[in-house]
Amino acid sequence: QMQPVESGGGLVQPGGSLRLSCEAPPFIWLRWDMGWYRQAPGKAREFVARLTTRRVPTIADAVKGRFSISRDDTKGFTYLDMNNLRSEDTAVYYCMAFADPAYWGRGTQVTVSS
Repeated sequence: QMQPVESGGGLVQPGGSLRLSCEAPPFIWLRWDMGWYRQAPGKAREFVARLTTRRVPTIADAVKGRFSISRDDTKGFTYLDMNNLRSEDTAVYYCMAFADPAYWGRGTQVTVSS
């Protein structure tokens, strides 16, 4: 495994919650900040959240107060907890490492719909 791998996407009703998981090899998550981006149909990819190796989070204004990012260094996982989901959160969510060049996962689909 040479890149992050996302899981946990799916269909959820408005107001619901999901947890996305990202597994990355140690040579990635030990060294670089990890984060999440998303891309909705017809729109550019946008930043969602970042967590430094020292666990300092940055959350995009569009999801602040609803999303949070965390990591489990014992397992090499980075998580995105999404609460009070809205239809506008529908997108493919990508896990990535802030290396140069960045490491990107292939994405996981999140659909918020009733």
